[in-house]
This record gives sequence, structure tokens and C-alpha cells, in this order.
Amino acid sequence: MLEHLDLYLDHFFSYFIEFLEITLVLVLFALANLFVYDRYVQRKHQLLINYPIIGRFRYLFEALREPLRQYFAEETFYESRDKVEWVYKAAKNLPNFMSFSVSQPFSGSRFVIKHSSHVLNDDEVDGDFGVLFGKNRPIPFRSKSPIIRSAMSDGALSPESVRAFTLGATLSKFTINTGEGGLTSNYFFTHRPDPKNAEYLEIVKSTPAAELVFKLVTFFFNRSLAIKVYRKLLLNKKTENTYIYDPISHSLFRVDWKAPLSAFPKEVPKDMPDLILQIGSGLYGVRDKEGRFDEDRYEKAMRFCRMTEIKIAQGAKQTGGKLAASKVTADIAYYRGVEEGKDLISPNRFPYAGSTDELLDFVGRLQEISKKPVGMKIVISDARSVEEMVQAMRKRKDEGKAIVDFVSVDSGDGGSATAPLELMESVGLTTPNALYVMDTMLRRYNLREDVSIISSGKILAPDDVVIALSLGADAVGIARGFMMSGGCIRARKCSGTEGHVCPVGMATQDPKRRASYLVVRKGGEIANYHSNLLKGIRTLLAVMGVKRIGDLDKKHLTFKNRSGEIFFDIDNYFHQKLHI
Repeated sequence: MLEHLDLYLDHFFSYFIEFLEITLVLVLFALANLFVYDRYVQRKHQLLINYPIIGRFRYLFEALREPLRQYFAEETFYESRDKVEWVYKAAKNLPNFMSFSVSQPFSGSRFVIKHSSHVLNDDEVDGDFGVLFGKNRPIPFRSKSPIIRSAMSDGALSPESVRAFTLGATLSKFTINTGEGGLTSNYFFTHRPDPKNAEYLEIVKSTPAAELVFKLVTFFFNRSLAIKVYRKLLLNKKTENTYIYDPISHSLFRVDWKAPLSAFPKEVPKDMPDLILQIGSGLYGVRDKEGRFDEDRYEKAMRFCRMTEIKIAQGAKQTGGKLAASKVTADIAYYRGVEEGKDLISPNRFPYAGSTDELLDFVGRLQEISKKPVGMKIVISDARSVEEMVQAMRKRKDEGKAIVDFVSVDSGDGGSATAPLELMESVGLTTPNALYVMDTMLRRYNLREDVSIISSGKILAPDDVVIALSLGADAVGIARGFMMSGGCIRARKCSGTEGHVCPVGMATQDPKRRASYLVVRKGGEIANYHSNLLKGIRTLLAVMGVKRIGDLDKKHLTFKNRSGEIFFDIDNYFHQKLHI
């Protein structure tokens, strides 16, 4: 027995040594060929001519730098790595307590939240965090949370991630801004239509064969795969993602935009999230075949949305929106009314914004059609231009003309999957400065009670929200925090013009990457993130001795600059800094 074992081991090691020898020869042969190619054939990289083979390590490390940066380097974009970890833990509903101290202390300039000498218990803080928008409109909107998922278009995001956000918003009651891609089928993910009152939908019913396949795939594999196979059996492959699967009726549906307005719901269905319809310069989702504004299509879309936001500018993208050709699938082309497979570049200027009066006249037109709040999204880089805009609104109000119900102020810190480097963080003030300018000008012209402010830019954790609300915001928009809660690993490889493909299937239209995205699981984690934000806000309010979120004010903040100067009066700090 032992002899046979010894013989077997001898043969094994003999074959193993031969394998290593052959492998080594092949590697040496490949390296020799690569050496010759780098030095004598290729003429693209001069580094490789002088340092063949070894020089290739530069390109390897360069490729790995961004994906691995966050794991080995200190956090430089946010105040600390602790902020980022808070988001990931909150999404997974893990305890967010720390031991000993923060891992990356922040010693720069910062706002400090003032605690009270007479703190409250958590149950003494009013749990109603709702915010009222458009109090003068026939159908105002009262959000259930001061937190809004900032604009991210279907197209920039995958259909699966939009469905996850829709599920998360429905579970934990936050508002979603659709982004300039408009209202797509994916926002109907939680909608369960009544078959007896669904004339506004195109419904594809099941077949016996499809039912059988669905049951077999569910039994042998999983339900997610079964739904995908079910879609392929019943739908046109190119536009299959424009339909939503209804688990109750076991049918597939999408909105029939050709149906008469009378067929559409009179009120927003209760099983849908609160949505803000964003209209960008391309008028996607509210335009006719010639690309002009379509009142009928807009009114139909607003049967499912709470407010409208006109996108004038975005923090990282003050030009019109850009969608790479690879992302303009048949689904996106269907939603937006454009040609499939071609770069989609929106005009820089909104078509009805040649002047402030023209823009506000268009705002009034939308208010009249929808009977709901209408606002605009801007980037601030000059206090004088903001004052001129607010002056115009004051004059219009005195004349009985329309003004906006809210202004979304995006900071120069905004992010994007596709934006010119020369515009990222070079155009637009940071969140606190932009917010202070907007709030100050509205108060100066007695419009603060008429116009709400939504502030966005580098807001991640509860203290970020409280600081923004104290500085004058009525609500905050969060994009990257929600992206991280939905699975984004910040690899900075979003699918865009550089040919990258999002590694987790969030910001891509690539079918293989999208197939790995776990919609229901991530929807729950997105909901957890929002719920933990509200929980943290409530704790901070208790420590500050503030009973209601609407009572937050600049007096609740202190500012410490890098040199150690302390400003207990925030207005004094900003007046010295901004000179307004």
C-alpha cells in the first residue's frame, strides 16, 4: 500500500515539475516576444521603447489607481473616510457607533453644531419631518421627509437600479427627482394597477407556455431569472425593459402615452413613490416628435408626479446633459423620443429661458397645467446675478405674475458620470456659500415665505443634513449617498464616454453587469440608509434642544476656520467672507 502511494507521489511530483518547466518556458518566450514588440515594433509609447516590459507596470498601476484609491489612501473628497463608512453601515442597518476616536480627524474649517444645555429625549422631538412646497398652488406637495434623492436619469442609471430606488423610496417615504430623462416605466416598479381601471396602460398578458417556463425557471433557479426569461418570451427584445412585471396579475405593463388624458388617474397612485419630474433642455419625456414642448404629454406625466423642476444648470454639468451612445438603448430612445445608439447631447440653454421673464412665464404655464408646485435647479457663482433674478421675481409677484415655488441650489461640488473636467468644481460655489446667498436674497426681497430652497452637494450623513437645514434649506438633495447605499463602490468607472462599464451594474446599460444587480435587496438597503438618516437627524435635534425640524436656524451653528478663529454668529462669518 505504501509502495503504491510512494509511486503515485513520485509520478505526481514528476508531472508537476514538468508542468512548471513548460510554464516557465512559455512565460519566457512570451516575455521575449513582448520585449521585441515593445522596443522594435510599437511606436505609441516612448517609455516602452526605453523600458520594454517593465514600463508596462506604469500602465497597470495607473489603471488600478482609481479603483483601489479608496481602500489605501486617506479620504480627500469628503471630510473623512468615517463619513463614507457611515453610509455603507446605515444601508446595511449595522450599528454606527465608533470606538476610541474617528479614524481620520478633520482639522480644517468646519461648521459645528451647537448642543443645548437643556437637551431633549428622542421621543420629545416631533417625528413629523414633512416639508410643504407650493402652498399657493391648488395641489401643494407636503413631502414626508426633508431628504430627496437628487436628479439621476434613467439612462445614466440602469433600469434595475432605478427600480431599487423606487422600491426604497416607497418603503421609507422619501422623494425621488427623476432627472432629465423624465418619467420612465421603472418608477412604476411598486405600482399595482387595477385591471378594471387601467386604460392608461399597455398590458401584455401571460400565455400558458410562458407560465410553464416561469414556474420551471423559478423552481430550478430563482425568481429574478424567471422574470427575465418571462419578459423575453412575451416582449420585443429591444424594448422589453420599458415594461414592468406585476406579480399580482402576472402581466407586464407600461404607460400608454397615446391614451386620452381622461384615462389617466386623477390623483397620484398611493403605491408609487413621491416623484419630482425634472425637465431638462432636451425636454425629454414631455416633447412631441419635433422636439417641442407637449402640454398633453406633460399633463399626463404629472398625474404621477408631485412637483416639476426645470433644470437650468447642474453642479458638475452647467452645459446640457450628455448621454453616451452606448447608453442610448432602444428603451431610452423610446422614453425620450430620440434616435437609438447615438450620443445624446442636450442644448446648453433651456429652450424657454432666453430671459428671466421668459423662464418664469414658462413656470407659470406649467403651474397652470399641473396645478402643482414648479421650481428650477440652478448653480450659483455670482451673488449679483442671483439678486437680479430675485428682484425680477419680486416685481412679478407685485404684478400678480408667476414665480417659482422652489429653487434647487446645486453646488460646484456636484458629481456626474459624464462632465467636462473644466466645469467640475470650477464653476459654482460650494453648498454652504451658495445656500447662504440664495437664502439671503430671498429674505432681502421678502420672498422667503413663497419660495422654498432645496440644497444639494456633498451631503452624506445626518450632521450634513442638519447643517444645510440650519443654513436655510427647507430640504436637501442627496445623490452620491444614495448611490453608495444602493451598491456604488466609488470606483469612478461609471459607464460613459470613456468606455468604462460600472462594475456593480448601477450606472450602465450593459446587460451582463445589470443582470447582477439585486433590485429587492438593494431597494431595502436604500430604504435603510434613508431611515437611518432620519434617526440620526432626530438624535441631533434632541442634543440641540430643537423640537421641530422647521425650527432649525443659523443660530444653531458655530463656524471654526482653519486658523482657529471661531464665529458664534454665522451671519457675521458669511458677511466677512461673501461681502453681500
